Amino acid sequence: MTIKQPDWEAIERAYRAGALSIRTIADRNRVSDTAIRKKAKALGWARDLSEQVRKEVRNKLVRGEVRDDQCANPERDAEIIEEAAEEGATVVRSHRRDIRKAANLANLLMDDLLTTIKRREEIEDAITEETADDESGFRRGSMLAAVALPSNAKTLFQLSSAMKNLQVLERTAFGLDDKEQSKDSDELSQLMDELSKDA
Repeated sequence: MTIKQPDWEAIERAYRAGALSIRTIADRNRVSDTAIRKKAKALGWARDLSEQVRKEVRNKLVRGEVRDDQCANPERDAEIIEEAAEEGATVVRSHRRDIRKAANLANLLMDDLLTTIKRREEIEDAITEETADDESGFRRGSMLAAVALPSNAKTLFQLSSAMKNLQVLERTAFGLDDKEQSKDSDELSQLMDELSKDA
């Protein structure tokens, strides 16, 4: 039985792109991270394209173009950047869709809460009528508590917190709060690791 050799060209591309940690690259290619480190050192691979990958991800998201005049092998580097940027852009687009769905759901829940508050007296009368024949007041008490002011206030607080979090996520996903990013390639690697765990 022959053992399949690692695809060192694909490993080099992922390594140089800097979008994934060495451990993740190793896991995906069924090789040890130590072997990758040794190979990278022996062949002089550098994780030198992560900043360009970040730029290209942003460019893809706004349909821009990337220019790079500083690469030792521009064609090959451009391929690596394109590949990593496409993966990053796909992830961000997916997050944008998910955030929009969650925001729409939070808005629907907020509308339901508003309707409940506006119609509280009507709902309370309906509950009283529905539970008139109950021997114990437990069901009536539970139903009235669900539409009472403290319950509504708690729901409002939870929805407000959810919407606040969604707004932060949305602003991040659309790059509206773009702060100066670190040039350290580990930042992007860490992000891509977390995303690959969720996938």
